[in-house]
Amino acid sequence: MTNKKRVFISFDYDNDSTIKDFLVGQSKHPDTPFEFADWSIKEHLTGNWEQKAQGRMRNVDVICILCGTRTHTATGVSAELRIAQQQRIPYFFLAAYSDQNCTKPIGALQTDKLYTWTWDNVKSLIAGNR
Repeated sequence: MTNKKRVFISFDYDNDSTIKDFLVGQSKHPDTPFEFADWSIKEHLTGNWEQKAQGRMRNVDVICILCGTRTHTATGVSAELRIAQQQRIPYFFLAAYSDQNCTKPIGALQTDKLYTWTWDNVKSLIAGNR
């Protein structure tokens, strides 16, 4: 049995929860060489939530940052990106919608590409092809 890559999904909880559920559902395919870690913090951004996020993110191989139309205003997503950058965890940006203007979070590097959501792209990006 092979070890599947563990993937943390960062997303705008207030605006993109449903689309995140679609992504997780798509990962149930039998040929999926990874598993999504649904460790979303479901509480308001108070207290030590960043410390909780850091602990959860240390246990993954890659971070998928799901980008919707308001991701640039999602402070939690920006904080999770900063944590990934500080911890040197590989990450990529995935456009949540093909027919809308998706935005990257604050703190994204100019060289960070926003990838189209196709199943082949998701598998390839998680495999490290970025």
